[in-house]
Amino acid sequence: MGPLKGVRVIDLTSVLMGPFATQIMGDLGADVIKVEAPEGDIVRRYNPSRSAGMPGVFMNLHRNKRSIVLDLKSAAGADALRRLIGTADVIVHNVRSQAMARLGFDYESVRALNPRIIYCLANGFRQDGPYAAKAAYDDVIQAGAGLCDMIQQINGEASYVPAALCDKVAGMTIVYAVLAALFHRERSGEGQAVEVPMFETNIAFNLVEHIAGYAFEPPMSKPGFERYMTRMRRPYRTADGFMCLLPYTDANWRAFFAFVGRPEVLEDPRFSDFSRRIANIEALYGLVAELVQTRSTAEWVTFCDKASIPGMRMMSFAELWEDPHLQEVGMFGTAEHPTEGTYRTVSHPVVFSSTPATLRTHAPRQGQQTDEILREIGLSQDAIEKLRSQGVTQASTAA
Repeated sequence: MGPLKGVRVIDLTSVLMGPFATQIMGDLGADVIKVEAPEGDIVRRYNPSRSAGMPGVFMNLHRNKRSIVLDLKSAAGADALRRLIGTADVIVHNVRSQAMARLGFDYESVRALNPRIIYCLANGFRQDGPYAAKAAYDDVIQAGAGLCDMIQQINGEASYVPAALCDKVAGMTIVYAVLAALFHRERSGEGQAVEVPMFETNIAFNLVEHIAGYAFEPPMSKPGFERYMTRMRRPYRTADGFMCLLPYTDANWRAFFAFVGRPEVLEDPRFSDFSRRIANIEALYGLVAELVQTRSTAEWVTFCDKASIPGMRMMSFAELWEDPHLQEVGMFGTAEHPTEGTYRTVSHPVVFSSTPATLRTHAPRQGQQTDEILREIGLSQDAIEKLRSQGVTQASTAA
C-alpha cells in the first residue's frame, strides 16, 4: 500500500507545484484529501478534456486523491476544515500567508487544533523578505531565478524552458521537506511548520553547478558552468536524425576519436586532458557535431553502448510509448476511469522492494468524496445536506 500508508494529507494547493507534491505522496500511500473551493482548481479548466473539469493534465496529477468542496470563507466551511485538520498528519497549501491568516488557518491557529501537524506553506517567495506578497507562477520564477538569463547568454534571446520546471522542482522539494518533518515527528513527537518557497528553491537548484568560480571570494569567474554555457551543447544531427552523444572520460574520448578515425585530435593541446577540453568546449563540440553527421543514429547508439559512452536517440514525447525499455519496465499503461473512460497512465518512477507505489484510485471529479469525508469527521447526512443547500459544499455532478 506504499510507505506512507496511514498518513493523512490535507491538500489545499492548486495548479501544478502543490498538486505534483501531493500526487507523489498519494502514490506513496498517503490518504490525500484535496480541498477545493466551489469554483474548483483552475487546472480543471484546462484542455483537452472529454468532459468538463477532467482534462488530460488532471488525470495523472490527481490520482490517488479524494476531493471535497468547502467554501472556507463561510463559517460552516471553515469549521469543517478545522474538524478535518484534527484528523490529519500534514497540511500543504500554496495560499499566501496573509490570506490564510484572514481565513484563520495560519500555522499558530492550525497548531492549536493539532499540535502534531506538519504544516507546509508552499509559496512563491520566502515570507520573511520584501517579496513575500508577490504573486508567482512558473514563468515568473524562471525569469527571477536565472534560467531565462542563461538561455539568453547562450542563444542571444531570452526565453522560457518549455516545461513547468520551477513548479516541479519545488513540488519535489515539498515532498522531501514534509518527509523530513514527519521523520522528526516520529522521533520527537513534535510537529512543525515547513516553508518551501519556489524562488529560493530554484535558485539553490540552479546554482548547484552554475555557481562555478563565483563560489570563491573574490570570484574567480562569473556564474555559469562552463560546459553548459555554449550553443554547441545540443543534440547532434546524425545522418538520419538527432541524438545525444556525450563522451566524458578520457577513455570515452579515445574510443570516440578512434571510431571516427581521428585519434590524433587528442594530441591537440586544446583537447589533451579534461580541463583543457572544458576550457575549449565550444570548439570540441563543434568538431563532434561535424563527425557525428557521418553515421546513422543506429550506428552511433550501437557504438556508444558498446564503448560505454553515454548516448541516446532524441525522442519526442509521443515516441516514448514505443520505447522498448519503457515498455519492459511498465512505465506506461492504461486504466479505466469510471466517468472518463480509458486513459493513459504514467507510472511512479521509484522502485520500492517492499512498499511499491500503486494506482489505488482515479482522479476525482470535483467534490466526488465530499459526503464520504464529511461523514468521516462526524457530520450527519442532514448536516451535510444543510451545508449543500447553503452553498458551503457540493458533491460531484457526475452521472
